[in-house]
Amino acid sequence: MKAAILNGYHKNECDLEIKDIPVPEIGKQEVLVKIHTAGVNPLDNMIIHGEVKMIVPYKFPLVMGNEFVGVIEKTGAKVSKYSVGDRVYGRMPLQKIGAFAEYAAIDQNAIAKVPEYLSDEEAACVPLTALTALQAFELMKPKAGETIFISGGTGSLGAMAIPVAKSYGLTVITNGSAANKERVVALGVDRFIDYKTEDYSEVLSDVDYVLDTLGDRELPKEFSILKHGGKLVSLRGMPNGEFAVRTGMPAFKRLLLKVAGRKYDQMAAKKNQSYYFIFVHEDGAGLEQISDIFAERHIEASVDEVFSLDEVNDALQKVAAGKSKGKTILKINE
Repeated sequence: MKAAILNGYHKNECDLEIKDIPVPEIGKQEVLVKIHTAGVNPLDNMIIHGEVKMIVPYKFPLVMGNEFVGVIEKTGAKVSKYSVGDRVYGRMPLQKIGAFAEYAAIDQNAIAKVPEYLSDEEAACVPLTALTALQAFELMKPKAGETIFISGGTGSLGAMAIPVAKSYGLTVITNGSAANKERVVALGVDRFIDYKTEDYSEVLSDVDYVLDTLGDRELPKEFSILKHGGKLVSLRGMPNGEFAVRTGMPAFKRLLLKVAGRKYDQMAAKKNQSYYFIFVHEDGAGLEQISDIFAERHIEASVDEVFSLDEVNDALQKVAAGKSKGKTILKINE
């Protein structure tokens, strides 16, 4: 089968090699999926650049790709939840990614059935970003009627986080380019801030929660709008000691990340706020919950551009450039 392989970290380049490798063997709890489409994410570039090796130290050569849509072609002896022919999607397990390939072996507890109304391209927009949103809200523990600010919510993460936030009964505020206002308001945004005409840090205060997608340069401003005792969950800041403990890292990594994330913990401490870093993990049960939300609300997924597997490096470069209006997709099999 064809697969996109990373042979070593590259600081600035997107340099995957398309190679023929054996179709993976499946374990008793795994299914073999013929992959139709795969989502391309900032996380893929972060892995290529070595930015997450403290969290997941991958070995090379590595089949890249973190989320997929496909059809089950074979099931392991102890698989009970799925059958051959089921159309499924998922976030690949952290320790065993590999969605940029014609086939993947994946544990049955990491996948869910695709909502029928979504095309393969649309469904590939969902697993990684929707699970990120869901896991962020699990840390926040929000209550209906509270308010959340999603920074830069006009991207692919916002497209998932906004409807999930509305399912919790939250008032949703986001910012971005005016060209995207209509689209995100349709998803459920209650207040949109045009970043070219307004600075959110000057017009917002006492927000209950912040979901950060922008990282270091925006975090001081995001903490400033957060209420006393509020919670901020970041996708792009540094992991901290709390993250290391929560994810069961060994003692030496706990110490290292406690130091690495100290400045954010200190920002949060000024108003008794909480800072959480998130690195989304596989979760079939969570994805089933997402599927139910999508089916109930008939949420549309935003596809930006579709590339072939042979064009994977072009797709990665597009994602790295930013300014996408939805998810970049690889079409791998019909």
